[in-house]
Amino acid sequence: MDSWGILNVDTATIAITRDELSSSFRRRQMTTIEKLPDKVLLNIFSYLTHREICRMATVCRRWRMVAYDTKLWTHVSLRPEISGLHVSSLESLLALISIRFGPSLRYIELPIELITHTVLHELAAKCPNLTHMLLDFSTAMQLHDFSEMQAFPTKLRYLCICLSEVIFMEGFMRKIYNFINGLEILHLIGTYEKVEEEEEEIYEVINVHKLKSATPNLRVINLYGINFVDDSHIDAFSSNCIQLECLAVNFCNKVTGSTMKTLFQRSRRLTCLLMNGCSLRSDYVMQVEWEKSSVQELDLTATDLSTECLIDMLTRIPNLRFLSAGQINGFNDSVLKAWVEAGTARNLVALDVDSSDNLSDEALHRFLSRHGSQLHGLVLGGMPHITDQLWQSVLQLLNNAKILIMGTQERLGINIHVDQLMDGIANSCPNLERLELRWDPENLRFSDKSQKAIDILRVKCLKLKCLVLSDGRYYEIVKANFERADRTTVVRTSTNCRVSNYYLLSNYNDLIFN
Repeated sequence: MDSWGILNVDTATIAITRDELSSSFRRRQMTTIEKLPDKVLLNIFSYLTHREICRMATVCRRWRMVAYDTKLWTHVSLRPEISGLHVSSLESLLALISIRFGPSLRYIELPIELITHTVLHELAAKCPNLTHMLLDFSTAMQLHDFSEMQAFPTKLRYLCICLSEVIFMEGFMRKIYNFINGLEILHLIGTYEKVEEEEEEIYEVINVHKLKSATPNLRVINLYGINFVDDSHIDAFSSNCIQLECLAVNFCNKVTGSTMKTLFQRSRRLTCLLMNGCSLRSDYVMQVEWEKSSVQELDLTATDLSTECLIDMLTRIPNLRFLSAGQINGFNDSVLKAWVEAGTARNLVALDVDSSDNLSDEALHRFLSRHGSQLHGLVLGGMPHITDQLWQSVLQLLNNAKILIMGTQERLGINIHVDQLMDGIANSCPNLERLELRWDPENLRFSDKSQKAIDILRVKCLKLKCLVLSDGRYYEIVKANFERADRTTVVRTSTNCRVSNYYLLSNYNDLIFN
């Protein structure tokens, strides 16, 4: 009887186990995406672009309701040429603002055909929490009629206006001056890439002197590539914007620096000044009372300042953290030597001397031996004489580096041993986030054991977000390696991506446009 009892218990246990397995299998079969709660679906949809969300809305009624949730429509671009949605008519946009955007909308980009007084009225009425707006007039040949415009979003903190080279903006701007006095961040984007100064007349399409009076609370001003902006416009903003922390006038080639001394005297909080591609004069720059300024971040790329000016400036700025001074013939060994001896590079965390052909590898090695450990970003690209040998000798000093850019696109007479370089980077720079190797693919030498060096880089540099290489066989090998580890977005080509120290700017997020 006992043995029969034991047998019956075992049989019953097996039967129960089979039932549990069977019901578990049935539950797995029944668990489909249709069974997911709306909150989970909403979270999944939040990772999609608005174009993809619109496609999801056509699947079924339930998905359509989830896709229309206003939480998914807080940041909206309606510029299809820049990955935004295409809206076929003003009526459709007005319906979207009312039904889909509403109080959740925080950021919107509008192309010229959708910038009308009716749309702006509706945004002001239905989207009370709108704080960021981009208005793209760059392709405009004619503005809409704004004579009847009586309302405009009043809580804007960020405004970006892409200017046309031929359309005067004063009729529109006059209507919005009373609504934008709370602005903290202003972007005016020009068309310098499209205009050749020698051939076409330049128009001042927006009145900066009136605009500055309407925006007294600006912290960040970005005047990018505007061909009419000169020193008088900088003087105008500095006379009214006492909160100014960051001023960028990159590629405004009429800026000479004649009002820079006054700028720093008025704007005591100014810590970031970006003047890439400006026509700065050394005598004006040397008049600035740098030792009294609060400047910590400076971009002087392609400004043609003299060696004397660079030494005078760098030895007088007490707390410089970020310097971009590439493509300047005057930036040579004597500048680095004087800077080190003055002790004013002690707080430096980012250095860009791209295409500085008058810097020797010996001078760079001496500088990095002293300050390399404090650097988070280093750009030594565009210099044929700076090869992997210098990098191998200083990599262990760059243990805090987050951004590294090396190499030149020029074909070299020597080879770059990239396996050893990758191994050195992996073992020396655990915090690396962005890396760019600009060397020509024909100059890169690697072996059948390259996979091991790439594996070490991938495993040890877990924070690596972007690895840029010139298109070629080595790029394909590295890309395949990262894709096998499901890190598909890390490896990119230099054709469609460039790395910059700008990621380290304290106002980087505020300076982003487009």
